[in-house]
Amino acid sequence: MIMGLGYAGFGSDRLDDWRQFGTNLLGFQAVERGNSLLAFRMDDRKQRVVIDRAIGEGAHFFGWEVKDASALDALAARLEDAGIAVTAEPSSLADARRVQALISFHDPAGNRLEGFHGAETDETPFCPGRSISGFRTGPLGLGHAVLMVENIEPMMAFYVNLLGFGLSDYIEKPFRAYFFHVNPRHHSLALIETGKSGMHHLMVELFSLDDVGQSYDARPACQRSHDVILCQDAIVFHGGMRLGRKGDRSQNLAAGRSETRPEPVGP
Repeated sequence: MIMGLGYAGFGSDRLDDWRQFGTNLLGFQAVERGNSLLAFRMDDRKQRVVIDRAIGEGAHFFGWEVKDASALDALAARLEDAGIAVTAEPSSLADARRVQALISFHDPAGNRLEGFHGAETDETPFCPGRSISGFRTGPLGLGHAVLMVENIEPMMAFYVNLLGFGLSDYIEKPFRAYFFHVNPRHHSLALIETGKSGMHHLMVELFSLDDVGQSYDARPACQRSHDVILCQDAIVFHGGMRLGRKGDRSQNLAAGRSETRPEPVGP
C-alpha cells in the first residue's frame, strides 16, 4: 500500500541556519517558499524536506507515498475502519506539499503522518548545494526516519497491521529497536523504545563515500546545535538532542553501497 517515505517536514524559525546547514553540509538544493517556509530538493522532485516556521519549533511530519488516488482512498478507508481520525486535506496544502492530493492522520504516539500521491517533479535538474554525486532516492524513497517511543507494541501494530509495513530486523538489548520496510530499502522507519516519544533522526543516503567524507571536512563550519552525526556511511541529522554513539546499529547505514535488504540465504 505505502511505497516509501516521500518527504519530511520540521518546525523551526531558524530558516537561515537551516539554509546553510542543508546546502553547505548536506548538499541539498534550497528552494525559497516565502518568509515562513524553506524547502529542499534532493533529486528531480520539487521538494523532499520542508522547514516551516508556522508549525512550531520541534514539530514534525512525514509524508508516506501511495501509488494513486485509488490507493489513497483505500488507505483512508482502512484507517477510518480502524477508528483512526483521517483528514482529507485541502488543495491549498496539497499545493504547498507539491503533491496532487493528501490525507493526514496520527500514529499512536501522536506523530503527524500524511499519505499522498502524485508528487510533482521539476523540469530543471537537481543542483546540489555543494559538489556531490547525488542522493539515493527513487523507488527507495527519501531515506529513513527513526522515532523514539514509550512502548513499541502499539506503534508496531499500527504500522504493520494498518499501514502494511514489513518487519526487517530488531534488537532487544541493550534497548529495543525495530526496523520496518515498505520497499527494498532495509528500513524506511525504525522505532526505539526509550520511555518517551520524540524524533531521533532522519537519514539521507549518498551515492559516494567521498561525499560523506567531504561532509566531515565541512562540519566545523556548521553549528553543533544542528546535531549532525556523520557516520562512516551516511549523514544523519537529528530533530532532537539525543546523539547516538558511532557504531550504534541504528546508524549502520549505507552510502556508496546500497542500503537494501539482502536476499534470503539458504533454503
